[in-house]
Amino acid sequence: MQVLDFSLFNLHFPFMNVVYEDNHIIIVSKRSGEIVQGDKTGDRTLADDVKAYIKEKYAKPGNVFIGVTHRLDRPVWGLVVFAKTSKALARLNDMFRNGDVHKTYWAICQNTPEQHEGTLTHWLTRNEKQNKSYAYDHEVPGSKKAVLKYKVIGHSERYTLIEVELLTGRHHQIRCQLAKIGCPIKGDLKYGARRSNPDGSISLLARKVEFVHPVSKELINVAGPLPDDKLWREITM
Repeated sequence: MQVLDFSLFNLHFPFMNVVYEDNHIIIVSKRSGEIVQGDKTGDRTLADDVKAYIKEKYAKPGNVFIGVTHRLDRPVWGLVVFAKTSKALARLNDMFRNGDVHKTYWAICQNTPEQHEGTLTHWLTRNEKQNKSYAYDHEVPGSKKAVLKYKVIGHSERYTLIEVELLTGRHHQIRCQLAKIGCPIKGDLKYGARRSNPDGSISLLARKVEFVHPVSKELINVAGPLPDDKLWREITM
């Protein structure tokens, strides 16, 4: 029997924060700046790192299968669900498409919404050249309906912590809709923040994910860690 040296493994992957793993899925906490899947930059991806992690941890020969089920914007922190088998990938893709995967986000915003809890409904258009979405109060040509629920859950001296539940999955949806109601996310210059964050992140975190396991049918409900940042610690106390 081969004995794996996990101390060496942890040295090779010091930033890989796995919050859940079984034979079919792995859920990882992404850091700001990482990309989930390849893009035009050609930068190494989180999917690449997860493959390398699994290959080394389990001493797997040959190629390792990892399926990307969804993405997070590059400057966003938080949970990403990957499939470790083709069976899980096909089922998870259907679940994400049908809204059967429930994701909860936390956003640190510059302002406080007039209503501390509610539902936002807008119609979003996407400008590919700008990589930006625009929100409208009514349907316009080329727009897609975007719906989210939100509630204020915390405050600091200058900022407000808002919890968001996505009911649709649109490009930059949370960023765009919160900016539309006058609550841009801290650090998000693209959507009206006053200044950038020193590390280039925006203060948006994919905090929780809940779904029925695509194979075992057990309920999976996990929460990821907070960013290692003084404001995140203060505002969530």
